[in-house]
Amino acid sequence: MKTMSAKFEPDQRKWILVDAENQVLGRLASHIAMRLRGKHLPQFTPHVDIGDFIVVINAEKVHLTGRKWDQKVYYRHTGYMSGIRAITARKLNQEKPERMIRMAVWGMLPKNRLGRKLIKKLKIYRGAEHPHEAQQPQQMLL
Repeated sequence: MKTMSAKFEPDQRKWILVDAENQVLGRLASHIAMRLRGKHLPQFTPHVDIGDFIVVINAEKVHLTGRKWDQKVYYRHTGYMSGIRAITARKLNQEKPERMIRMAVWGMLPKNRLGRKLIKKLKIYRGAEHPHEAQQPQQMLL
């Protein structure tokens, strides 16, 4: 038997709608990363982008377990000397909840050209409204 390698076929992709309300951040991110990468498909190939587009709604209603709302700290650097900035998960969720989900998913994707291409297929929105109704996204149950 020969090993089959998946080919890039953009018309085979699906649009998946994920409601983040009452979902634990890490578990949600792992499901999203798996679907973005295409690991749920039988023809999965590590170097080919065959995953789906993901639309996440209600990003501000995601949950963290334990005391992570106050203990989990996100760091970023401005690029200037002593330009490190820190923000807690609670404050980040109030200001930019989309960034919290994006960072969790990005940590689970490959750190190369493929990963940068995959993260662009993730669309995150704060409320229940999204502009992707024309793509007819299917609801994903976690």
